Amino acid sequence: MNEIKLQRSEAASAQAIQRAIDALVPAGGRVVLPAMELELDRGIELRSGVTLAGQGRDTVLRKAPGCVYPFSGYHNYGMCDIPLMHTEGLVPGMTVAVRDTRHGGFYETFARITWVDDNWVGIDKGIHSDYHAELNPVLVTAFPLIYGENVRGVAVEDLTLDGNREAQPAGIGACRGAGVYFIAGHDVAVTNVVETGFSGEGIGFQLSRDVHLEDCVVTDNAGNGYHPGAGSTGVAFINCVAESNDMAGFFFCVRANHITVRDCRFAANRGPGISVGTRDSFNLIESCEVSHNEGAGILFRACPRPVEPESVWVRNCRVAANGRGGAQGQVVVLGDAHDLAFEGNTIVGAQGLDLPALYAAPSAQRVWLSNNEMTGCSPAIVSDSGALIAENPVAEAGVEAVEDRHYRHLVAVQAAAARC
Repeated sequence: MNEIKLQRSEAASAQAIQRAIDALVPAGGRVVLPAMELELDRGIELRSGVTLAGQGRDTVLRKAPGCVYPFSGYHNYGMCDIPLMHTEGLVPGMTVAVRDTRHGGFYETFARITWVDDNWVGIDKGIHSDYHAELNPVLVTAFPLIYGENVRGVAVEDLTLDGNREAQPAGIGACRGAGVYFIAGHDVAVTNVVETGFSGEGIGFQLSRDVHLEDCVVTDNAGNGYHPGAGSTGVAFINCVAESNDMAGFFFCVRANHITVRDCRFAANRGPGISVGTRDSFNLIESCEVSHNEGAGILFRACPRPVEPESVWVRNCRVAANGRGGAQGQVVVLGDAHDLAFEGNTIVGAQGLDLPALYAAPSAQRVWLSNNEMTGCSPAIVSDSGALIAENPVAEAGVEAVEDRHYRHLVAVQAAAARC
């Protein structure tokens, strides 16, 4: 395998690291960073077949302080340029986000600056929405520290990432960014990465398949800790930690399926420990510690049919002392969720707080409970008796059960990654 080991003098900027990554295209290989601390004025973009590695806690990549650049007026969807009030400090190669007071999600734009001409900047992709002056559109120097778009066979290893949250006047939304972020990734690995203080999500990915995260820690982020989203399938989170994030420790997003979360810890987050929602199905949560989160330990969000979660198996987990910020139970099942299995879990109440171990809304159906130990919860279970069933309804769950047919909704994504 081709390998480029950078000395400190050779890794003096994000641009220099990017040159090393680009030099490995198309054959691929490894870029190894030295022990160092480096401030990033732009995101580092991975290419297919490339691994970016560091020296663990001794290699710290820190986001530079952010800036906000107001638009000078309206600009329309699809344009690869942006009119600004001023462009001081912006140079080609920097990564930026475009947002306003209304548009979020995939309507936000993440792009790289290609040119600067007076008070206009060019970007490498068309803006994803019309941006109207009355909605205060802005360009912000917010970006993932490490990211990949339409990539396959990439890895991030042994790095410490600092989002420098206190120096960011604006962040980037979860659908377009995170401290580590992938969109349309295929065969992605993130190992032994510590990420903290990002003005947004910790580690997130969209429209991706065959993703493996192991021995990662995400803390003190403005959004969720981990965020697999937008149809991501065939994913494993092993021995990962999310603590003290402003939202959920772990947020399953739309149609995040066949995901295994094993031997992980989600603690002291200001939302739920684990949040499951729209079409998030065939997932396995096993041997995890979920404790002292302000929301529920595990929350199934209020999703109606036909986008309800189903076939989720929670086993051998410890769920304890959650809910002080407002929750209906340690484990809460809302909406039309069905075919849920809870087996061999230890569920412990928060001292001085009367919450059930399990609260299931009247609309929930086919919930199986087996060999769960429930202590300090009052009452133990709140559920319609007809919702509880005697046999496990989950026939398949987790990455271990994924088959080729489960990726059919990502066919166009796979084709794009294969071309890179």
